Amino acid sequence: MTCKICNQETKQIFKAKILNKHEIYYFYCEHCGFLQTEEPYWLDEAYGESINVSDTGYMQRNINISQKLTILLALFFDKKAKFLDYAGGYGVFVRMMRDIGFDFYWDDKYTTNLFARGFEYNNLDKYEAVTTFESFEHFVNPMVEIENLLKVSKNIIFSTELLPNLIPKPEDWWYYGLDHGQHISFYSIRTLEFIAKKYNLNYINLSGLHMLSEKKISNLQLKILKLSKFGLHKLLKKQLKSKTWEDYLKMSEKK
Repeated sequence: MTCKICNQETKQIFKAKILNKHEIYYFYCEHCGFLQTEEPYWLDEAYGESINVSDTGYMQRNINISQKLTILLALFFDKKAKFLDYAGGYGVFVRMMRDIGFDFYWDDKYTTNLFARGFEYNNLDKYEAVTTFESFEHFVNPMVEIENLLKVSKNIIFSTELLPNLIPKPEDWWYYGLDHGQHISFYSIRTLEFIAKKYNLNYINLSGLHMLSEKKISNLQLKILKLSKFGLHKLLKKQLKSKTWEDYLKMSEKK
């Protein structure tokens, strides 16, 4: 099977049972460190619900990421610019970021926008950065998806669990998502560095988040991001103007 990242030949390394019924094979690329499943014929079944019932960390993840992004965007980006959250789920993150004061917009092909209605993606607008959380591992054709994101912005901020150096057995790593069958692409640091080099970008590890970007952020600057644990996001938040009331007025006028 050909690697979906670098087009080199992969090797079959193990098989596992997903959705408690399908025995599928996993293929590893020694060239770029990418792990992929066989062609995912089971996805229609896996996506009975776009956000799987076992994702109990959905809300806490949005809270944690909103704090880190407040620091990252306020210090290293144009905080007055527009931002897009791709594969934005129910719109929780977009609503949180607008409440903080960032001009965020939502896009998701498979999930209903419940919390950020009226602030959907417009392909005529320019966006400073694209965020997308817990989506890379769902990509059937990762490079096509990444290229589409790069058409929106050359700064992509995302989350996905990195593949450990010693590839875990199926029963030893929860992130394979065997119960729901939606995780089909797994990236190592080498994979992300390969992608960055291919598109002439920088890969930056943000301690739980990742960034493919035109920007360069030094190790010293990266340490600042860890100050979310000590409340730096609260200080920066005070310098921003929440859009909650402004959005209320805008939506009220549309009724």
